[in-house]
Amino acid sequence: MERRHIEGAWQKNRAFSPAVIISGGTTIFLAGHGGNEDENGKSLAGDFAAQARQCFKNLEATLKEAGGSLKDLASMTVFINDSRNGNIFTEIRREIFQKDFPASALITCAGFARTDMMVEIQGMAVIAK
Repeated sequence: MERRHIEGAWQKNRAFSPAVIISGGTTIFLAGHGGNEDENGKSLAGDFAAQARQCFKNLEATLKEAGGSLKDLASMTVFINDSRNGNIFTEIRREIFQKDFPASALITCAGFARTDMMVEIQGMAVIAK
């Protein structure tokens, strides 16, 4: 499997790639993953950073079950309920991926199915066959 990340100057500063090109592998389509509770069921209501990190933990668990990991995430669509959290999300994404960022969109929305949710991530991953 071959993977190539196209890098743009301002996109790198925002911790995402304008495009990720992958040849070969198995494609995994990921439903939206929230993070309003930690793995012990404790509420993370009101804590955007904790919810964002938990979203990535939940995605990691789903990808592990599919035979992959977060490094296989090629594209993600991120929904947040407050645009003021955009920079916080960017820093968390940079912390998690460090380089070779997935392609990404960050969208502010009016709300989620659960009122305590502040962020949801949907994605697509490609894992080696």
